[in-house]
Amino acid sequence: MRIVMHLEEIWKTYDMGEVKVDALKGVTFSVGEGEIVIIIGPSGSGKSTLLHILGCLDNSTKGRLDIDGIDVSKYKSKKLSKIRNSKIGFVFQRYNLLPKLSAFENVELPMIYSHMNRSERRKKALGLLELVGLGDRVNHKPSQLSGGQQQRVAIARALSNDPAFILADEPTGNLDTKSGEEIENLFLKLNKMGKTIVIVTHDMEMMPLGSKVVRIRDGEIESTEVKEIGSNN
Repeated sequence: MRIVMHLEEIWKTYDMGEVKVDALKGVTFSVGEGEIVIIIGPSGSGKSTLLHILGCLDNSTKGRLDIDGIDVSKYKSKKLSKIRNSKIGFVFQRYNLLPKLSAFENVELPMIYSHMNRSERRKKALGLLELVGLGDRVNHKPSQLSGGQQQRVAIARALSNDPAFILADEPTGNLDTKSGEEIENLFLKLNKMGKTIVIVTHDMEMMPLGSKVVRIRDGEIESTEVKEIGSNN
């Protein structure tokens, strides 16, 4: 199995004046191509700090992070931004769609930034919206879509630049039970197509989705459970 992300002894220490706080303490695990990895832990466990490091939004204090074979541990903000845009597809709890743009335009936007030609990005954006079940909503703005539909647009957008993996932060946190189940099923569908997905959550009900479940508590890996890929589908 090809490794698309590997963390080795990741520490994150915050300097609070006279006090230093270790938010992460020697975190080590890998994400293999085609896995769904659930990173789960209670509030204050270090999940948010870990999410920021996984998403190249922040650097660790020490340790090594490889993304798609690239050691990004010492990258500064400009190079981290390039990794974020090319290697990671983000899905947020609050969707983070641009309200004045249609579903199509929201999905197309990352491809504009990556300088994809117009006809290619149009074809791809329409295909991705069809994939997530919104082929009939391409011209709708976020305010005209339900929460579940907005999250589907966000997932289509996350796929637009063919990332090494999708990184989802509490992706069902703002949804009702039915919409949440639909998003979970969409993740399973994408995983069957070979997509690698990392979900950071406190929601225990998302654990069955994972081919790997990493439990974090007090900044440390409490346990790692691995299932055979495909057993969650």
